[in-house]
Amino acid sequence: MSVGEMLVATVPMARTLDLEFLETTPERAVVRLPDQAAYHNHVGGPHAGAMFTLAESASGAIVIAAFGDQLQRAVPLAVKAEIGYKKLAMGVVTATATLGRPVADVVAELDAGQRPEFPVEISIQREDGAVTGEMTVVWTLRPNS
Repeated sequence: MSVGEMLVATVPMARTLDLEFLETTPERAVVRLPDQAAYHNHVGGPHAGAMFTLAESASGAIVIAAFGDQLQRAVPLAVKAEIGYKKLAMGVVTATATLGRPVADVVAELDAGQRPEFPVEISIQREDGAVTGEMTVVWTLRPNS
């Protein structure tokens, strides 16, 4: 099962919004939110909450892709998130997530008995390439102890 398939199967909001996981690697995750009238706002574009969920889902996908081999000893948890809405989003929007720290550095902290934190940066774009939002989610790997 791919990371995207796993997230759609286990995260009800990803399923509800019909998120499409286009790419999920330790370097990058790309997730698309189809244009769906049921999730529009008052101006006919995707609702801010749907875009937040899209971006947070992209961040979760890259975390699972990068740290999936650590899941037996640690649980990934979002610590905080900040989003900025830059331009009006209309139609299909896509979120692209990248890790803000090297995987090896995060795992080294986990190996040292720490609870590492690391940012994931996400860009939300319309189909014409315009950036409509930017989000940072800080994640942690909480050791199972």
